[in-house]
Amino acid sequence: MQLFYNPSVTETTKEFSFNKEESKHIVKVLRKNIGDILHITNGSGWLFKAEITIPNINKCVATIVSKTLQPKRNYNLHLAVAPTKMNDRYEWFLEKATEIGIDSITPIICEHSERKVIKPERFERILQSAMKQSLNCYLPKLNDVSSFKNFIKQDFNGHLFIAHCEETDRKSLKNELKSKNNITILIGPEGDFSVKEIETALENNFIPVTLGKTRLRTETAAIVACHSVAFTNTL
Repeated sequence: MQLFYNPSVTETTKEFSFNKEESKHIVKVLRKNIGDILHITNGSGWLFKAEITIPNINKCVATIVSKTLQPKRNYNLHLAVAPTKMNDRYEWFLEKATEIGIDSITPIICEHSERKVIKPERFERILQSAMKQSLNCYLPKLNDVSSFKNFIKQDFNGHLFIAHCEETDRKSLKNELKSKNNITILIGPEGDFSVKEIETALENNFIPVTLGKTRLRTETAAIVACHSVAFTNTL
C-alpha cells in the first residue's frame, strides 16, 4: 500500500484534489487512472480510500469511498532534543523517530548548543515523508524551537526524564519506564546539558536517567529513548 498525505481532507470530505506535484506523481509515475483506488491520511488518524475520478497531471481529483479512524498508541511521547551541529543527523532522528512512534518533538536550544537555527519547513517535509513510508496515520507535531530556559517552565503532565552524561546519580531509563503513560524526555546537544540546566530540570521534577553504558551522540540517544518507550509499550 502507498500512503498519500493531505491535511485538508476530513471525515466529512466527499471529493478533493491533489496538488500539482502529487497529481503528476499519481498520473504520470504511478500511471493511475479513472477508478483506481488511493489511500490517503490527513495526519490526524484517519485513513481514507479514494477513487480517482479525474486523472489530470495538474489536478488529480478523487472521491472518498471509505474512511477509518486508526487507533492511537497507548502512550504519548514528547522528545525535546537539541539540534545537532550537522543538520542531517537531526533529520535522521526525525525520520527514524516517526517510523518508531513519537507524538511531538521540540527542538531546544541549550547553553552548549552549537546550532541555534533550524529549518522547520524542511523538518515538516521529513516528518510527512516518514509518516507515509511507515504507513502511519498520525503525523508527529513539530513544536516551535525553544530555549531550554523557556521550555522547562511549561506545565508538564506524565513522567519526566532528562538524559545526561554527568557522573551523578542517574537511573536507568528502561527501568523507570511504565507502559500507557505520557512521557517527556530531554536530550541535550553534543556538549551535553550544562550543570545548571541539569539542576534546573531536577528542580522541575525531571528524573535524571542514563541510556546505557556508552556515550551516545545526540541523535542516537534520542532514537534509543524513542525505541525504549515503544518497546516498553509492546510488552
